[in-house]
Amino acid sequence: MAKRTTQGEADPAQDRALIGRRVLRLRTERGLTQRALAEPAYTAAYISTLEAGKVRPSDTALRYLADRLDVSYEELASGQPAHLATDLRMRLTDARQVLATGGAGAAREAAGRFAALASEAGELALAAERAAALVGLGDCALETGELDQAIAHFQAAEDLLAESGAALPQRVPALRGRAVAHLLAGDLRYSCYLLENAIDQLNAAGLHDPNALLLLYSAVIAPYMDMGAQARAAQAADLALALAPQVDDPALVARMHRGVARTLLAAGRAAEADASLARAQELYQQLQIRSELAHCHWMRGYLRAQDGDLAQAEDELRTARGILADRRATLYTVQIDVELADVLRRRGKTDEAERLLARLLDGFDGVDGVDGPSTSGGGAGGGAGGGLSAERGAVHAGGAHRLLGLIAEERADPEGAEKHYRSALDLLEHAGAAGDVADLCRLLGDLLRRTGRTEAALDVYRTGLGHRAAPGTTTLGPAPTAPPA
Repeated sequence: MAKRTTQGEADPAQDRALIGRRVLRLRTERGLTQRALAEPAYTAAYISTLEAGKVRPSDTALRYLADRLDVSYEELASGQPAHLATDLRMRLTDARQVLATGGAGAAREAAGRFAALASEAGELALAAERAAALVGLGDCALETGELDQAIAHFQAAEDLLAESGAALPQRVPALRGRAVAHLLAGDLRYSCYLLENAIDQLNAAGLHDPNALLLLYSAVIAPYMDMGAQARAAQAADLALALAPQVDDPALVARMHRGVARTLLAAGRAAEADASLARAQELYQQLQIRSELAHCHWMRGYLRAQDGDLAQAEDELRTARGILADRRATLYTVQIDVELADVLRRRGKTDEAERLLARLLDGFDGVDGVDGPSTSGGGAGGGAGGGLSAERGAVHAGGAHRLLGLIAEERADPEGAEKHYRSALDLLEHAGAAGDVADLCRLLGDLLRRTGRTEAALDVYRTGLGHRAAPGTTTLGPAPTAPPA
Protein backbone atom coordinates (compact mmCIF):
# COMPACT_ATOMS: atom_id res chain seq x y z
CA MET A 1 0.00 0.00 0.00
CA ALA A 2 1.34 3.38 -0.96
CA LYS A 3 2.58 5.70 1.75
CA ARG A 4 0.13 8.49 2.65
CA THR A 5 0.94 12.16 2.87
CA THR A 6 -0.39 14.36 5.67
CA GLN A 7 -3.24 15.39 3.35
CA GLY A 8 -4.32 11.76 3.01
CA GLU A 9 -3.23 11.39 -0.64
CA ALA A 10 -0.88 8.70 -1.94
CA ASP A 11 2.77 9.76 -2.29
CA PRO A 12 3.22 10.09 -6.11
CA ALA A 13 6.76 8.63 -6.28
CA GLN A 14 5.86 5.71 -4.02
CA ASP A 15 2.67 5.12 -6.00
CA ARG A 16 4.60 4.97 -9.29
CA ALA A 17 7.13 2.58 -7.83
CA LEU A 18 4.48 0.22 -6.43
CA ILE A 19 2.58 0.07 -9.71
CA GLY A 20 5.82 -0.48 -11.62
CA ARG A 21 6.86 -3.40 -9.37
CA ARG A 22 3.35 -4.84 -9.65
CA VAL A 23 3.45 -4.76 -13.47
CA LEU A 24 6.96 -6.29 -13.48
CA ARG A 25 5.91 -9.12 -11.14
CA LEU A 26 2.75 -9.97 -13.05
CA ARG A 27 4.52 -9.80 -16.44
CA THR A 28 7.28 -12.09 -15.23
CA GLU A 29 4.81 -14.56 -13.72
CA ARG A 30 3.05 -14.80 -17.09
CA GLY A 31 6.27 -15.18 -19.08
CA LEU A 32 5.71 -12.04 -21.17
CA THR A 33 8.39 -9.80 -22.61
CA GLN A 34 8.02 -6.05 -22.33
CA ARG A 35 7.25 -5.90 -26.04
CA ALA A 36 4.62 -8.65 -25.83
CA LEU A 37 2.88 -6.84 -22.98
CA ALA A 38 3.06 -3.43 -24.64
CA GLU A 39 2.01 -4.06 -28.23
CA PRO A 40 -0.02 -2.98 -30.09
CA ALA A 41 -1.03 0.05 -28.00
CA TYR A 42 2.31 0.91 -26.37
CA THR A 43 6.06 0.36 -26.76
CA ALA A 44 8.54 -1.80 -24.86
CA ALA A 45 10.36 1.38 -23.84
CA TYR A 46 7.17 2.68 -22.17
CA ILE A 47 6.80 -0.55 -20.19
CA SER A 48 10.46 -0.35 -19.15
CA THR A 49 9.99 3.24 -17.93
CA LEU A 50 6.79 2.28 -16.13
CA GLU A 51 8.36 -0.74 -14.39
CA ALA A 52 11.23 1.45 -13.23
CA GLY A 53 8.72 3.68 -11.43
CA LYS A 54 9.52 6.74 -13.54
CA VAL A 55 6.00 7.29 -14.82
CA ARG A 56 2.52 6.56 -13.55
CA PRO A 57 0.28 5.03 -16.22
CA SER A 58 -2.97 6.75 -17.09
CA ASP A 59 -6.27 5.07 -16.27
CA THR A 60 -6.54 4.06 -19.93
CA ALA A 61 -3.09 2.46 -19.84
CA LEU A 62 -3.85 0.72 -16.54
CA ARG A 63 -7.02 -0.79 -17.96
CA TYR A 64 -5.16 -1.94 -21.08
CA LEU A 65 -2.37 -3.53 -19.05
CA ALA A 66 -4.81 -5.13 -16.59
CA ASP A 67 -6.59 -6.78 -19.51
CA ARG A 68 -3.26 -8.05 -20.95
CA LEU A 69 -2.16 -9.33 -17.54
CA ASP A 70 -5.57 -10.93 -16.82
CA VAL A 71 -6.20 -9.04 -13.58
CA SER A 72 -8.78 -6.43 -12.59
CA TYR A 73 -8.09 -2.74 -12.99
CA GLU A 74 -8.54 -2.30 -9.22
CA GLU A 75 -5.96 -4.98 -8.44
CA LEU A 76 -3.39 -3.50 -10.80
CA ALA A 77 -3.97 0.04 -9.56
CA SER A 78 -4.10 -0.71 -5.84
CA GLY A 79 -2.50 -4.10 -5.36
CA GLN A 80 -5.66 -5.39 -3.73
CA PRO A 81 -7.35 -8.55 -5.03
CA ALA A 82 -10.63 -7.95 -6.85
CA HIS A 83 -12.62 -9.96 -4.32
CA LEU A 84 -12.00 -7.26 -1.69
CA ALA A 85 -13.80 -4.68 -3.81
CA THR A 86 -16.62 -7.15 -4.48
CA ASP A 87 -17.01 -7.90 -0.78
CA LEU A 88 -17.04 -4.20 0.04
CA ARG A 89 -19.72 -3.53 -2.57
CA MET A 90 -21.87 -6.30 -1.09
CA ARG A 91 -21.59 -4.70 2.35
CA LEU A 92 -22.50 -1.32 0.84
CA THR A 93 -25.66 -2.97 -0.51
CA ASP A 94 -26.41 -4.35 2.96
CA ALA A 95 -26.02 -0.88 4.50
CA ARG A 96 -28.36 0.53 1.85
CA GLN A 97 -30.90 -2.13 2.76
CA VAL A 98 -30.72 -1.15 6.44
CA LEU A 99 -31.35 2.49 5.54
CA ALA A 100 -34.24 1.63 3.21
CA THR A 101 -36.11 -0.95 5.24
CA GLY A 102 -35.13 -0.40 8.88
CA GLY A 103 -37.28 1.04 11.61
CA ALA A 104 -36.25 3.12 14.62
CA GLY A 105 -32.64 4.25 14.38
CA ALA A 106 -32.16 2.84 10.86
CA ALA A 107 -30.37 5.96 9.63
CA ARG A 108 -27.99 5.92 12.61
CA GLU A 109 -27.20 2.23 12.17
CA ALA A 110 -26.69 2.62 8.43
CA ALA A 111 -24.50 5.69 8.98
CA GLY A 112 -22.23 3.67 11.25
CA ARG A 113 -21.85 1.03 8.57
CA PHE A 114 -21.25 3.55 5.80
CA ALA A 115 -18.59 5.34 7.88
CA ALA A 116 -16.71 2.09 8.46
CA LEU A 117 -16.96 1.17 4.77
CA ALA A 118 -15.76 4.62 3.69
CA SER A 119 -12.70 4.24 5.90
CA GLU A 120 -12.00 0.73 4.63
CA ALA A 121 -12.42 1.76 0.99
CA GLY A 122 -10.03 4.65 1.58
CA GLU A 123 -7.39 2.29 2.97
CA LEU A 124 -7.81 0.07 -0.09
CA ALA A 125 -7.68 3.08 -2.46
CA LEU A 126 -11.06 2.10 -3.93
CA ALA A 127 -12.39 5.49 -4.99
CA ALA A 128 -15.77 4.38 -6.40
CA GLU A 129 -16.62 2.35 -3.31
CA ARG A 130 -15.53 5.11 -0.95
CA ALA A 131 -17.65 7.59 -2.90
CA ALA A 132 -20.66 5.24 -2.66
CA ALA A 133 -20.18 5.05 1.11
CA LEU A 134 -19.99 8.86 1.32
CA VAL A 135 -23.25 9.15 -0.67
CA GLY A 136 -24.77 6.70 1.81
CA LEU A 137 -23.63 8.90 4.69
CA GLY A 138 -25.17 11.89 2.93
CA ASP A 139 -28.49 10.08 2.56
CA CYS A 140 -28.45 9.16 6.25
CA ALA A 141 -27.79 12.79 7.18
CA LEU A 142 -30.66 13.91 4.94
CA GLU A 143 -33.03 11.61 6.76
CA THR A 144 -31.94 12.80 10.20
CA GLY A 145 -32.09 16.45 9.10
CA GLU A 146 -28.37 17.18 9.50
CA LEU A 147 -28.17 19.18 6.30
CA ASP A 148 -24.67 20.64 6.69
CA GLN A 149 -23.29 17.14 7.18
CA ALA A 150 -25.25 15.86 4.20
CA ILE A 151 -23.88 18.58 1.94
CA ALA A 152 -20.32 17.87 3.12
CA HIS A 153 -20.63 14.12 2.48
CA PHE A 154 -22.13 14.56 -0.99
CA GLN A 155 -19.52 17.16 -1.92
CA ALA A 156 -16.70 14.86 -0.74
CA ALA A 157 -18.13 12.05 -2.89
CA GLU A 158 -18.34 14.33 -5.95
CA ASP A 159 -14.76 15.55 -5.45
CA LEU A 160 -13.42 12.03 -5.00
CA LEU A 161 -15.12 10.78 -8.15
CA ALA A 162 -13.95 13.79 -10.16
CA GLU A 163 -10.35 13.28 -8.98
CA SER A 164 -10.49 9.60 -9.94
CA GLY A 165 -11.64 10.48 -13.46
CA ALA A 166 -15.24 9.23 -13.14
CA ALA A 167 -17.61 10.46 -15.83
CA LEU A 168 -20.47 12.83 -14.95
CA PRO A 169 -23.17 10.09 -14.92
CA GLN A 170 -21.28 8.37 -12.09
CA ARG A 171 -21.22 11.65 -10.14
CA VAL A 172 -24.95 12.34 -10.54
CA PRO A 173 -26.21 10.52 -7.39
CA ALA A 174 -23.88 12.60 -5.21
CA LEU A 175 -24.78 15.81 -7.05
CA ARG A 176 -28.50 15.07 -6.78
CA GLY A 177 -28.11 14.46 -3.04
CA ARG A 178 -26.37 17.79 -2.58
CA ALA A 179 -29.13 19.56 -4.52
CA VAL A 180 -31.80 17.96 -2.31
CA ALA A 181 -29.94 19.04 0.82
CA HIS A 182 -29.81 22.65 -0.44
CA LEU A 183 -33.52 22.45 -1.27
CA LEU A 184 -34.35 21.28 2.26
CA ALA A 185 -32.15 24.05 3.65
CA GLY A 186 -34.25 26.61 1.76
CA ASP A 187 -31.82 27.46 -1.07
CA LEU A 188 -34.15 26.70 -3.97
CA ARG A 189 -32.25 28.66 -6.61
CA TYR A 190 -28.93 26.93 -5.94
CA SER A 191 -30.65 23.54 -5.94
CA CYS A 192 -32.09 24.36 -9.37
CA TYR A 193 -28.71 25.55 -10.60
CA LEU A 194 -26.94 22.33 -9.62
CA LEU A 195 -29.51 20.10 -11.29
CA GLU A 196 -29.96 22.22 -14.43
CA ASN A 197 -26.22 22.56 -14.92
CA ALA A 198 -25.73 18.78 -14.68
CA ILE A 199 -28.59 18.14 -17.14
CA ASP A 200 -27.12 20.57 -19.65
CA GLN A 201 -23.62 19.10 -19.29
CA LEU A 202 -24.89 15.57 -19.85
CA ASN A 203 -26.87 16.55 -22.93
CA ALA A 204 -24.17 18.83 -24.39
CA ALA A 205 -21.59 16.06 -24.06
CA GLY A 206 -23.90 13.49 -25.63
CA LEU A 207 -23.83 11.43 -22.42
CA HIS A 208 -27.33 10.03 -22.82
CA ASP A 209 -27.40 8.02 -19.60
CA PRO A 210 -31.12 7.34 -18.93
CA ASN A 211 -30.61 6.55 -15.24
CA ALA A 212 -28.66 9.74 -14.56
CA LEU A 213 -31.04 11.91 -16.57
CA LEU A 214 -34.13 10.41 -14.94
CA LEU A 215 -32.62 11.05 -11.51
CA LEU A 216 -31.94 14.69 -12.42
CA TYR A 217 -35.26 15.46 -14.14
CA SER A 218 -37.17 13.85 -11.25
CA ALA A 219 -35.16 15.81 -8.67
CA VAL A 220 -35.59 19.22 -10.32
CA ILE A 221 -39.41 19.02 -10.19
CA ALA A 222 -39.58 19.86 -6.46
CA PRO A 223 -37.52 23.10 -6.54
CA TYR A 224 -39.34 24.19 -9.70
CA MET A 225 -42.71 23.72 -8.02
CA ASP A 226 -41.60 25.51 -4.86
CA MET A 227 -40.34 28.43 -6.94
CA GLY A 228 -43.62 28.69 -8.82
CA ALA A 229 -42.04 27.59 -12.14
CA GLN A 230 -44.84 25.14 -12.88
CA ALA A 231 -44.28 25.13 -16.63
CA ARG A 232 -40.69 24.01 -16.14
CA ALA A 233 -41.76 21.40 -13.62
CA ALA A 234 -44.27 20.02 -16.14
CA GLN A 235 -41.58 19.95 -18.84
CA ALA A 236 -39.19 18.08 -16.55
CA ALA A 237 -41.98 15.62 -15.69
CA ASP A 238 -42.68 14.98 -19.39
CA LEU A 239 -39.00 14.35 -20.08
CA ALA A 240 -38.77 12.02 -17.08
CA LEU A 241 -41.81 10.03 -18.27
CA ALA A 242 -40.21 9.68 -21.71
CA LEU A 243 -37.00 8.33 -20.15
CA ALA A 244 -38.69 5.87 -17.77
CA PRO A 245 -39.04 2.98 -20.28
CA GLN A 246 -35.25 3.00 -20.73
CA VAL A 247 -34.61 2.60 -16.98
CA ASP A 248 -34.65 -0.77 -15.22
CA ASP A 249 -34.19 0.48 -11.64
CA PRO A 250 -37.65 0.33 -10.01
CA ALA A 251 -36.65 2.71 -7.21
CA LEU A 252 -35.74 5.38 -9.78
CA VAL A 253 -39.00 4.85 -11.64
CA ALA A 254 -40.99 5.06 -8.39
CA ARG A 255 -39.28 8.33 -7.45
CA MET A 256 -40.12 9.68 -10.91
CA HIS A 257 -43.82 8.82 -10.48
CA ARG A 258 -43.86 10.57 -7.10
CA GLY A 259 -42.38 13.75 -8.59
CA VAL A 260 -44.65 13.68 -11.65
CA ALA A 261 -47.71 13.46 -9.37
CA ARG A 262 -46.95 16.97 -8.09
CA THR A 263 -47.09 18.47 -11.56
CA LEU A 264 -50.29 16.59 -12.41
CA LEU A 265 -51.96 17.84 -9.24
CA ALA A 266 -50.88 21.41 -9.96
CA ALA A 267 -52.45 21.09 -13.41
CA GLY A 268 -55.75 20.01 -11.86
CA ARG A 269 -55.37 16.38 -12.99
CA ALA A 270 -56.05 14.85 -9.59
CA ALA A 271 -57.08 11.38 -10.83
CA GLU A 272 -53.88 11.03 -12.87
CA ALA A 273 -51.81 12.28 -9.93
CA ASP A 274 -53.42 9.67 -7.69
CA ALA A 275 -52.70 6.95 -10.24
CA SER A 276 -49.06 8.04 -10.46
CA LEU A 277 -48.73 7.94 -6.68
CA ALA A 278 -50.37 4.51 -6.60
CA ARG A 279 -47.75 3.18 -9.03
CA ALA A 280 -44.95 4.67 -6.92
CA GLN A 281 -46.44 3.28 -3.72
CA GLU A 282 -46.75 -0.20 -5.20
CA LEU A 283 -43.08 -0.20 -6.22
CA TYR A 284 -41.92 1.07 -2.83
CA GLN A 285 -43.97 -1.60 -1.07
CA GLN A 286 -42.36 -4.28 -3.23
CA LEU A 287 -38.89 -2.85 -2.51
CA GLN A 288 -39.74 -2.29 1.19
CA ILE A 289 -38.32 1.24 1.07
CA ARG A 290 -40.13 2.65 4.08
CA SER A 291 -39.05 6.29 3.95
CA GLU A 292 -40.09 6.67 0.30
CA LEU A 293 -43.34 4.87 1.04
CA ALA A 294 -43.99 7.48 3.73
CA HIS A 295 -43.45 10.23 1.15
CA CYS A 296 -46.14 8.62 -1.03
CA HIS A 297 -48.60 8.68 1.88
CA TRP A 298 -47.57 12.31 2.46
CA MET A 299 -48.32 13.25 -1.14
CA ARG A 300 -51.61 11.35 -1.12
CA GLY A 301 -52.59 13.21 2.04
CA TYR A 302 -51.88 16.50 0.29
CA LEU A 303 -53.89 15.36 -2.72
CA ARG A 304 -56.87 14.35 -0.54
CA ALA A 305 -56.71 17.74 1.19
CA GLN A 306 -56.80 19.51 -2.17
CA ASP A 307 -59.87 17.43 -3.11
CA GLY A 308 -61.58 18.38 0.15
CA ASP A 309 -61.52 14.85 1.63
CA LEU A 310 -60.07 16.07 4.94
CA ALA A 311 -60.70 12.92 6.98
CA GLN A 312 -58.80 10.76 4.47
CA ALA A 313 -56.11 13.44 4.18
CA GLU A 314 -55.56 13.33 7.94
CA ASP A 315 -55.31 9.52 7.88
CA GLU A 316 -52.72 9.57 5.06
CA LEU A 317 -50.64 12.27 6.74
CA ARG A 318 -50.68 10.49 10.10
CA THR A 319 -49.60 7.27 8.38
CA ALA A 320 -46.68 9.07 6.72
CA ARG A 321 -45.81 10.79 9.97
CA GLY A 322 -45.84 7.53 11.89
CA ILE A 323 -43.38 5.87 9.52
CA LEU A 324 -40.95 8.80 9.50
CA ALA A 325 -41.20 9.50 13.22
CA ASP A 326 -40.42 5.84 13.89
CA ARG A 327 -37.31 6.22 11.75
CA ARG A 328 -36.29 9.44 13.61
CA ALA A 329 -36.55 11.38 10.33
CA THR A 330 -37.21 14.65 12.16
CA LEU A 331 -36.98 17.22 9.38
CA TYR A 332 -39.38 15.37 7.11
CA THR A 333 -41.68 14.70 10.07
CA VAL A 334 -42.01 18.34 11.05
CA GLN A 335 -42.66 19.24 7.42
CA ILE A 336 -45.54 16.75 7.39
CA ASP A 337 -46.78 18.36 10.59
CA VAL A 338 -47.30 21.63 8.72
CA GLU A 339 -49.50 19.85 6.17
CA LEU A 340 -51.30 18.07 9.02
CA ALA A 341 -51.88 21.33 10.88
CA ASP A 342 -53.55 22.78 7.77
CA VAL A 343 -55.91 19.80 7.62
CA LEU A 344 -56.64 20.02 11.35
CA ARG A 345 -57.46 23.74 11.04
CA ARG A 346 -59.80 23.09 8.14
CA ARG A 347 -61.48 20.33 10.13
CA GLY A 348 -62.19 22.76 12.98
CA LYS A 349 -59.44 21.44 15.28
CA THR A 350 -57.88 24.89 15.52
CA ASP A 351 -56.38 24.58 19.01
CA GLU A 352 -54.60 21.36 18.12
CA ALA A 353 -53.27 22.87 14.90
CA GLU A 354 -52.01 25.97 16.71
CA ARG A 355 -50.21 23.97 19.40
CA LEU A 356 -48.52 21.85 16.75
CA LEU A 357 -47.35 24.84 14.69
CA ALA A 358 -46.07 26.71 17.75
CA ARG A 359 -43.93 23.73 18.72
CA LEU A 360 -42.47 23.45 15.22
CA LEU A 361 -41.47 27.10 15.08
CA ASP A 362 -40.10 27.13 18.63
CA GLY A 363 -37.56 24.46 17.65
CA PHE A 364 -39.36 21.80 19.68
CA ASP A 365 -36.73 19.10 20.33
CA GLY A 366 -38.48 16.03 19.02
CA VAL A 367 -41.42 15.19 16.78
CA ASP A 368 -44.09 14.12 19.25
CA GLY A 369 -46.97 16.28 20.29
CA VAL A 370 -49.75 15.67 17.79
CA ASP A 371 -53.01 14.70 19.44
CA GLY A 372 -54.58 11.45 18.31
CA PRO A 373 -52.99 8.07 17.57
CA SER A 374 -49.50 7.68 18.99
CA THR A 375 -46.74 8.37 16.46
CA SER A 376 -43.87 8.86 18.84
CA GLY A 377 -40.34 9.52 17.70
CA GLY A 378 -37.22 11.17 19.06
CA GLY A 379 -35.18 14.11 17.90
CA ALA A 380 -32.58 13.98 15.19
CA GLY A 381 -29.71 14.18 17.62
CA GLY A 382 -26.33 15.60 16.79
CA GLY A 383 -27.59 19.15 17.18
CA ALA A 384 -30.08 18.87 14.34
CA GLY A 385 -33.06 19.72 16.51
CA GLY A 386 -36.66 19.15 15.56
CA GLY A 387 -37.99 22.57 14.51
CA LEU A 388 -38.27 24.60 11.33
CA SER A 389 -36.26 27.72 10.48
CA ALA A 390 -34.82 29.69 7.57
CA GLU A 391 -32.00 27.13 7.37
CA ARG A 392 -34.13 24.00 7.86
CA GLY A 393 -37.27 23.66 5.77
CA ALA A 394 -37.73 27.36 5.01
CA VAL A 395 -40.70 26.80 2.70
CA HIS A 396 -42.55 24.78 5.34
CA ALA A 397 -41.54 27.27 8.05
CA GLY A 398 -43.15 29.96 5.92
CA GLY A 399 -46.20 27.72 5.57
CA ALA A 400 -46.41 27.34 9.34
CA HIS A 401 -46.39 31.12 9.85
CA ARG A 402 -49.02 31.48 7.11
CA LEU A 403 -51.31 29.02 8.92
CA LEU A 404 -50.81 30.80 12.23
CA GLY A 405 -51.71 34.04 10.47
CA LEU A 406 -54.94 32.50 9.20
CA ILE A 407 -55.76 31.22 12.68
CA ALA A 408 -55.09 34.70 14.13
CA GLU A 409 -57.42 36.24 11.55
CA GLU A 410 -60.14 33.72 12.44
CA ARG A 411 -59.74 34.81 16.07
CA ALA A 412 -60.04 38.50 15.16
CA ASP A 413 -56.38 39.21 15.98
CA PRO A 414 -55.18 41.31 13.00
CA GLU A 415 -51.91 42.30 14.68
CA GLY A 416 -50.98 38.68 15.31
CA ALA A 417 -52.01 37.74 11.78
CA GLU A 418 -49.87 40.49 10.25
CA LYS A 419 -46.88 39.46 12.34
CA HIS A 420 -47.10 35.87 11.11
CA TYR A 421 -47.74 36.84 7.48
CA ARG A 422 -44.69 39.10 7.45
CA SER A 423 -42.54 36.37 9.04
CA ALA A 424 -43.74 33.98 6.36
CA LEU A 425 -43.04 36.53 3.64
CA ASP A 426 -39.44 36.98 4.81
CA LEU A 427 -38.84 33.21 4.82
CA LEU A 428 -40.43 32.56 1.44
CA GLU A 429 -38.80 35.52 -0.32
CA HIS A 430 -35.41 34.43 0.99
CA ALA A 431 -36.03 30.88 -0.27
CA GLY A 432 -37.29 32.11 -3.65
CA ALA A 433 -40.69 30.36 -3.37
CA ALA A 434 -42.37 32.70 -5.86
CA GLY A 435 -45.77 31.03 -6.02
CA ASP A 436 -46.16 30.96 -2.23
CA VAL A 437 -44.98 34.58 -1.99
CA ALA A 438 -47.69 35.67 -4.43
CA ASP A 439 -50.38 33.87 -2.41
CA LEU A 440 -49.10 35.33 0.84
CA CYS A 441 -49.04 38.86 -0.57
CA ARG A 442 -52.72 38.46 -1.41
CA LEU A 443 -53.50 37.41 2.19
CA LEU A 444 -51.44 40.20 3.72
CA GLY A 445 -52.79 42.79 1.28
CA ASP A 446 -56.37 41.80 2.07
CA LEU A 447 -55.64 42.09 5.80
CA LEU A 448 -54.07 45.55 5.40
CA ARG A 449 -56.97 46.74 3.26
CA ARG A 450 -59.54 45.56 5.80
CA THR A 451 -57.73 47.42 8.57
CA GLY A 452 -57.74 50.68 6.57
CA ARG A 453 -54.12 50.74 5.32
CA THR A 454 -54.90 50.97 1.64
CA GLU A 455 -51.53 52.29 0.41
CA ALA A 456 -49.64 49.59 2.28
CA ALA A 457 -52.05 47.00 0.85
CA LEU A 458 -51.40 48.24 -2.69
CA ASP A 459 -47.64 47.95 -2.20
CA VAL A 460 -48.03 44.36 -1.03
CA TYR A 461 -50.36 43.51 -3.92
CA ARG A 462 -47.78 44.91 -6.38
CA THR A 463 -45.10 42.71 -4.84
CA GLY A 464 -47.35 39.69 -5.22
CA LEU A 465 -48.20 40.52 -8.84
CA GLY A 466 -44.50 40.74 -9.64
CA HIS A 467 -44.03 37.17 -8.47
CA ARG A 468 -47.23 35.95 -10.14
CA ALA A 469 -46.61 37.61 -13.52
CA ALA A 470 -43.69 35.40 -14.57
CA PRO A 471 -43.18 32.66 -11.99
CA GLY A 472 -39.60 31.57 -11.77
CA THR A 473 -38.27 33.64 -14.66
CA THR A 474 -36.68 36.29 -12.47
CA THR A 475 -34.49 33.78 -10.67
CA LEU A 476 -33.80 31.05 -13.21
CA GLY A 477 -31.69 31.01 -16.34
CA PRO A 478 -32.67 29.32 -19.61
CA ALA A 479 -34.61 26.08 -19.22
CA PRO A 480 -32.46 22.94 -19.36
CA THR A 481 -32.29 21.25 -22.75
CA ALA A 482 -34.06 18.02 -23.56
CA PRO A 483 -31.87 14.96 -24.21
CA PRO A 484 -31.03 14.35 -27.88
CA ALA A 485 -33.39 12.04 -29.71
